[in-house]
Amino acid sequence: MSEVITEVTRLSKERVAVVSGPNLAREIAEKQQAASVIANTDVIGCELGGAVKNVIALAVGLASGMGLGHTATALLATRGLAETARLGTILGAGPLTFSGLAGVGDLITTCSSPLSRNRTFGEHLGQGMTVDEAAITTKQMAEGVKSSAALLALAHRYGVEMPISEVVVDVIKGRIDVRQAAERLMARAPRPRLIGPVRQSILGDGPCAVQNPLLLRQAVRHAVCERSTGRGAPWPTPTPTGSM
Repeated sequence: MSEVITEVTRLSKERVAVVSGPNLAREIAEKQQAASVIANTDVIGCELGGAVKNVIALAVGLASGMGLGHTATALLATRGLAETARLGTILGAGPLTFSGLAGVGDLITTCSSPLSRNRTFGEHLGQGMTVDEAAITTKQMAEGVKSSAALLALAHRYGVEMPISEVVVDVIKGRIDVRQAAERLMARAPRPRLIGPVRQSILGDGPCAVQNPLLLRQAVRHAVCERSTGRGAPWPTPTPTGSM
């Protein structure tokens, strides 16, 4: 959306900000406490976190509707965060954005609250309803139903693996039934969950593999700064091994 705004208004990117976070419309209407992030340094990360969490919440609702239990839904939410971070990192988002309110905070709320349209819609699908029946029962369309295919197409364009999103799209388009969806959602092989430069720093499997611990120190500095001031320190450009 920020790209559309800059294109239509001809404003510079620096003048565009994003408001995101774990907020539920009904609670805001009831004037309950809200938690928002206003970002203009990592617009991509905030926007992507707000979009992908809807798709993951559909998957969590789907699992809940099939009676898979809390362990399964926690597993999907965790893997969903990894999917979000993988795509976001490729698109230029700061990896640590997804550990804050605009990332995991928004994801937890949308995946766990009965007020969440996307989770509720997914539950109806998991109980055997069609997309049209779920829309009638929910009385409103969940954002993830419309955005899931576009997000998956974006992931395919950049070669990013998003298996949970693939299952959601296949269910919505009627390519698989809920039994097949459950099998695919639970069949994912285990793998490391650290992503991006932080993963490369710790595990040493990329161009930032550190004999030089600069990047890891920068990651910690970013996290501490974000917690103490509400704003993360600038994310460093990865430094190839052996350059220092």
